[in-house]
Amino acid sequence: MGTDQFQRARSPQAKLQRELAILEAARRLATENSVREVTLTEIAAVVGMHKSAMLRYFETREEIFLRIAGTEWRDWSDEVCSRLSATEGADGSWIAELLVTTLLERPMFCDLLVQAPLNLEKNVSLDSVRQFKLRAIAANRSVAVELQRVAGLDLSAAVDVVTVATSMAGALWQMAEPGPRLREFYRSDPQLSHAIVEVAPRLRRTIEALVAGFPSTEPRWSADD
Repeated sequence: MGTDQFQRARSPQAKLQRELAILEAARRLATENSVREVTLTEIAAVVGMHKSAMLRYFETREEIFLRIAGTEWRDWSDEVCSRLSATEGADGSWIAELLVTTLLERPMFCDLLVQAPLNLEKNVSLDSVRQFKLRAIAANRSVAVELQRVAGLDLSAAVDVVTVATSMAGALWQMAEPGPRLREFYRSDPQLSHAIVEVAPRLRRTIEALVAGFPSTEPRWSADD
């Protein structure tokens, strides 16, 4: 739909549909590129709106992506909790594989895990920050509660595992995705080869070591049991 066809949403339902269209457009653009490269103008063009009209629905582009980040947190948490709830016990290796796999199959989420505290939270209202933080904290805690049950960790240790896993996934993903120009540059110089990060094995080793290092509140589960 072109910008000349845009009509302002009048009813609450129409407003919701417009917001969902904006969020979907932002998702599509961020999937094709990266969150930091997507502009409000580009989102408006996909939706078929003038940029100024979009401000009736979202205060800034950062609010759009912060809303998406909250949804990504919830969706990741729901999947991990579902898989953990079907498990009676797990060791560090199994937990690491689960967390790494579910995080890295969501590249936009990994991108948002870094962009949220660095950029997105700094250009929105405090109410928007509060809503996002509460959603992220709730998602984090839900996974931690399931980890506490299956791994025999106390809750604070389980929270630390989730926090480290998500934080490192975001940071390592950024390092591993420097863009085609820099990636080719790093590959061309043997002295810079260390700059090419293999996310999965590094994150897997870290999580496994972290789980193993925490004291267990009950006997450790083993795959041989």
